[in-house]
Amino acid sequence: MNGSPAPAGAERMNTAQAVVRSMAINGIDTVFCLPGVQNDPFFDALFESQERIRAIHARHEQGAAYMAVGAAMATGKPAAYAVVPGPGFLNTTAALATAYGTNAPVLAVIGQIPLASLGRGLGLLHEIPDQLGIMRTLTKWAQRIHGVAEAPATVAEAFRQLRSGRPRPVGLECSMDVWAQQAPAVLQGPTAGTPVPVDDEAVERAAKLLGAAKRPLIVVGGGALDAAEHVAAIAEMLQAPVTAHRMGRGILDARHPLSVGMTEANRLWAGVDVVLAVGTRLQTQQMAWGMDDELKIVRVDIDPEEHGRIRRPDVGIVGDAAPVLARLREVLPKHNGRREPRSDEVRALRAEAAAKHASLAPQLAYIDALRAELPENGVYVEELTQIGYVSRLAFPTYKPRTYISTGYQGTLGWGVAAAIGVKAARPDAPVLSVCGDGGFMFNVQELATAVRHRIGVVVVVFNDGAFGNVMRIQKQSYGNRTIAVDLANPDFVRLAESFGMTGLRAKSPDDLRGALRKAFASGDPVLIEVPVGEMPDPWPHLMLPRVRPAKPAA
Repeated sequence: MNGSPAPAGAERMNTAQAVVRSMAINGIDTVFCLPGVQNDPFFDALFESQERIRAIHARHEQGAAYMAVGAAMATGKPAAYAVVPGPGFLNTTAALATAYGTNAPVLAVIGQIPLASLGRGLGLLHEIPDQLGIMRTLTKWAQRIHGVAEAPATVAEAFRQLRSGRPRPVGLECSMDVWAQQAPAVLQGPTAGTPVPVDDEAVERAAKLLGAAKRPLIVVGGGALDAAEHVAAIAEMLQAPVTAHRMGRGILDARHPLSVGMTEANRLWAGVDVVLAVGTRLQTQQMAWGMDDELKIVRVDIDPEEHGRIRRPDVGIVGDAAPVLARLREVLPKHNGRREPRSDEVRALRAEAAAKHASLAPQLAYIDALRAELPENGVYVEELTQIGYVSRLAFPTYKPRTYISTGYQGTLGWGVAAAIGVKAARPDAPVLSVCGDGGFMFNVQELATAVRHRIGVVVVVFNDGAFGNVMRIQKQSYGNRTIAVDLANPDFVRLAESFGMTGLRAKSPDDLRGALRKAFASGDPVLIEVPVGEMPDPWPHLMLPRVRPAKPAA
């Protein structure tokens, strides 16, 4: 045999086998996917690895990618999808943007035309200019696999990136001829992330500032999801109310005496002297609610770029929330003065907020029904719909990773597919997708995926026959001149039944409770249509006023 001897421990395999086996070694047990000719060897390798990795094939590439995003957000662990290049890859870019915006650790495995043809513009099937470059704009890291020998190390680096620093999507691209190449390769063990050491000096400074605070407030985002225990302990030490907008909901149980919604937090913001911001952009508070020199910020974020993006904090701690807050929890008592309980203050703020929100009674009645029937360990997948918007104010969330949102991306139409991914990743948890009729039809085809793979997600479609939010804005802002907002819908119950799943209709909140009870008890995929009319405007309640001076501190 010619050439250099195979390295110790090498096995002969093709690139596809090396990649699939490396993914399994790193904990991937599901690939959401659509097959195609550029990925044929990859799918053959998946066939060989069915005992370790299941393939859940979607009906559209965007659905497969949204499923991976949902699975990653619901678990905090890497999730993977695989599709063909060109149009297939481009169909997933909204999901990649959503994963990037929500810090979801998603691995995109994308096929490619033959390696020697790249960049030549030959017009080969699914060829697009600079696919890898496009992928790199939507991921924290992306790389091309050039051969079987390098494949294990390249996959290992992908997982190191997924597990290090800020969790964001990564991508692997492989040409169709490279997938099939055979050569000796050495598989690597599971790849750990690179930890960030705790900055003890910064923690000490943070403890001093927080310990001296008179009216502290804690703001948490998605970066604090794995630090819930420490957030609660520090909040109780400081008697600091804790708030979250979308990504951080459930980090502190909504029933905790110090848990406040955004309405209450906006009222508190005017008098806060020190803010502890953990794993949050703090964008709304800093840019909309106002800043001044009297307001001090302690910021914990693993991404160093976030610390100075809007205003540099008084104390910035670059690090993972859980170990940083664990250390802060140890250090804080020696600096913390005696605290009077603030539970009465929080209770009064909640009552005030509830009175303000009373004008949203139609949405609130349905949200109460949804919360009453979704078990405490259930996962709520929010969509861009009238119920979804008000949920940000009023849906009580009890545990981390049980309120799934697109965050600032506002990705209309992701809900059904994302919820299928959540349920696939957490089969023991009830999963509820709440959609409007507009967004639901973006991924209606994925009902077939739920049925085919027996994924028991419950989908509630609030049907107002329009893109309701846009329609209301047009009416209010343009003298009732509405255009391109009315919808022609199918009979959603019969549509569900045509897919082979149960379809139910609920005409009131009480009806919805009964339908949800039946749906969750079945364990099967179920669609519930809720016909509704035009609902009250939620935006005055969501776009909260500036309560501190406009001029930020330098």
